[in-house]
Amino acid sequence: MKLEHMTWREVDNRIRKGAAIMLPVGSTEQHGPMGRIGTDTICAEAVALQAAEICNAIVAPPLAYTPAPFNTAFPGTVSMPVEIFQPHADAVISGLLDQGFLGVFVVNGHGANIAPLRNIAATREPEQMIIRSWWEPEEVNSLRRDLYGDWEGMHATPSEIAITQSLLGALPWDDACEPPTKLTKEYLLAHSGDRHGPPDEHREMFPDGRVGSHSALATPEDGSRILRTATQAIAREFLEFEQRSHGTFHLGDD
Repeated sequence: MKLEHMTWREVDNRIRKGAAIMLPVGSTEQHGPMGRIGTDTICAEAVALQAAEICNAIVAPPLAYTPAPFNTAFPGTVSMPVEIFQPHADAVISGLLDQGFLGVFVVNGHGANIAPLRNIAATREPEQMIIRSWWEPEEVNSLRRDLYGDWEGMHATPSEIAITQSLLGALPWDDACEPPTKLTKEYLLAHSGDRHGPPDEHREMFPDGRVGSHSALATPEDGSRILRTATQAIAREFLEFEQRSHGTFHLGDD
């Protein structure tokens, strides 16, 4: 259930019984010639909402403006500086914890969010906050490898494009039908977590916005499979996190 669709009395009742909350975190950035600007936020929120249906969880409004400086040479990208994003996200997480939620389960959809979110988590007890990117569970990664192999790449990946297709329909391929240049293992290692160069340099190196990802391999059918697999994994991990967080819950039994 979406937090913003609830009344304060509904929220109060859930908090008194002991409830953690999911917080989707995405981005607002280009995703190649056939990917939507909001892909990361769309994926993170969809996984959180569908997982919440399985485990009867509450989902907070997503954080959609996050760091993506390397993509600002592409129209539509809005990058939030880390020095602003990190305290903003910290304030949101603090606000949720101060309200009485047992913990905050961050469902992440964007690589550049990971480092600042980990900085926030390092200031809290383990049962108060956890960060899981929707692609992180092994069963999701295994499915991505089976479907796309090395063509998953790093950005505008067919797996994330497929999820948006399953939710919103497919956009025209345009020139994405041609495969991009494959990334070397050295590049993948050096640039994990979206550690890319200056915007103009990044666009010159990846002119259509894809970073080793063959987006045109995506299909809505694949997206449904990936979304279902990610949803089930995140729901299971959320319930485990909520159970651990109950160890510090002292408000009442109800």
